[in-house]
Amino acid sequence: MEIETNIISTETIKPSTLTPKSLEKHHLSFLDQLAPPFFMPLVYFYSSNPKIPNSQKSNHLKQSLSKTLSTFYPLAGRLVGNLYVHCNDAGAPFSEAEADCDLSHVITNPNPEHMTKFLPFALNQFLDLCMAVQATFFRCGGVAVGLLVSHKIADAISFFSFANSWAAAAASPPPKFDAAAYFPPQDISVYKPTAGMMKEEIATKIFTFPAKKIEILRERYAGAGDDLQQRRPTRVEALSTFIWTRFISASGLKAEAGKIYTVQHAINLRTRTDPPLPEYHFGNIFRMAIAKPAVGGSGVELVRRVREAIEAVEGGEHLGSLKEKMGQVDKGELVSFSFTSLCRLPVYEADFGWGKPVWVGSPGLSYKNSVIFKDTRNGDGIEAWVSLKRDDMEKFEADLELQKLLFTS
Repeated sequence: MEIETNIISTETIKPSTLTPKSLEKHHLSFLDQLAPPFFMPLVYFYSSNPKIPNSQKSNHLKQSLSKTLSTFYPLAGRLVGNLYVHCNDAGAPFSEAEADCDLSHVITNPNPEHMTKFLPFALNQFLDLCMAVQATFFRCGGVAVGLLVSHKIADAISFFSFANSWAAAAASPPPKFDAAAYFPPQDISVYKPTAGMMKEEIATKIFTFPAKKIEILRERYAGAGDDLQQRRPTRVEALSTFIWTRFISASGLKAEAGKIYTVQHAINLRTRTDPPLPEYHFGNIFRMAIAKPAVGGSGVELVRRVREAIEAVEGGEHLGSLKEKMGQVDKGELVSFSFTSLCRLPVYEADFGWGKPVWVGSPGLSYKNSVIFKDTRNGDGIEAWVSLKRDDMEKFEADLELQKLLFTS
């Protein structure tokens, strides 16, 4: 069914305390500069709680957001080019909306295309805002809290650090905004952060894999007589390998002279610095591990190459490889497939006072050949949010091997 939402109010929430002049500029780190200028989105869906009226929920969201913005002060500022955030306490837009349906209509067989209804802006609107919120109230009394955070200043771990601190609105380790000290800004004028964003139509579908089937994949790709036998593939290694091989098979791609095929995994750098950085270090503190699989090669070989690429990731020279990659994209030489895992991150911990979310969703991103993994609500499997060109998606979702591994109703 089609879902409609109606905005009933919009205001700007400012920090409850002023940001000191000494913190007026939050310099983007080198890794922030490389990040694409779109919003990272999540929508938290909460069941009805008749003891708490909508007006009280709304007031609590606004008051706790104001308090949290005092700690996460760059989020209340405005981006200045690709250089820094002006931490001027300008505030974050907060919209309230009403939905013409019940919560169950949205979270039963959810459609990523509907998720944009619960967000205040389109993901690829190149605004100077650092964050924005929309609270949407359903006919049944349920509520959706849609949160956008600019990817220019935050990665997934930073996103959840803010979201869960906002929900708790209580004492927790304060974030550190010093990523630029570890990854100093550089001149990246030759690099286009928007490279890879598609103007053609992209389809995003949710494929849910049960834990038992993922275990079968882990055994399938375990290999023999090497480190894979001693340390089985992780859930994400196994599932990403399976999705890549089924994509290649379904789309009919063949190895071509001059074509370079890559499988990329987003890697958290906080644990890879010396000494390691705590997770409350805020920013884009991640890198892409890039493996080059052989088209038509075995899954065991792909797992090995991905693992080698991940182990090779460091926080050093990165811009040169990106320039080379961009040149290959421009020439049509590069066919890439990227994976980001939110598994084991605190996706379902945001409790604003009326319970934890019953589901957390997101609209699809405008990048083809990309996958986001997320644990299911009950931890009994993994949701794969797969974004492909529409004609590739039709072939992919019809793949019989893929269908065998999915949850069936």
